[in-house]
Amino acid sequence: MPRHPERPSASRVARGSLLALAVVALTVLAGCTASAPDAPSASAGPTASATSTPSSTASTPTPQAGPALVPDGSAYDNLPLFTAVTERVWASPDQVSGRAYVDALVAAGFDKAAMEVTYDRTTIDDPAESIMFSVQWGDECLVGQVGPVTGDPVTAVLPVVPESGCLIGNTRPIDW
Repeated sequence: MPRHPERPSASRVARGSLLALAVVALTVLAGCTASAPDAPSASAGPTASATSTPSSTASTPTPQAGPALVPDGSAYDNLPLFTAVTERVWASPDQVSGRAYVDALVAAGFDKAAMEVTYDRTTIDDPAESIMFSVQWGDECLVGQVGPVTGDPVTAVLPVVPESGCLIGNTRPIDW
């Protein structure tokens, strides 16, 4: 029986469904959120050149509470500090504000020029279900994901995405 010219074959429908599923899965795995139209996409930022934390003087020793930045260390060496900062912001009223994570990471000594962050709001101005932020550290990335659908904050060390930096998709400019 001849096939109707406007009706796609079962294999074509299956391929289209698999492609759509793959795109959705990649978007979810990448943690991308919808961004404002015409938002610039992120480019690979410079390698992190973290600054050292202020040193204390002999007359006023400051006890080191918690993890500290390891400027000459690896991304894995700095994951405990990245995670601690993420958890502190998540416990604050600004838990779904990308800027709050960027500012707190800068205050902890991470290089702002090596950071990326996704949008806090969707294109229709609803809160994003999830936001991601990152710090490129050499050829690796410290990546955090938070949001109502994420549950507890998630942090990890991941490889740099070739020709993209740390995050896939549109990211917001860090222009403050």
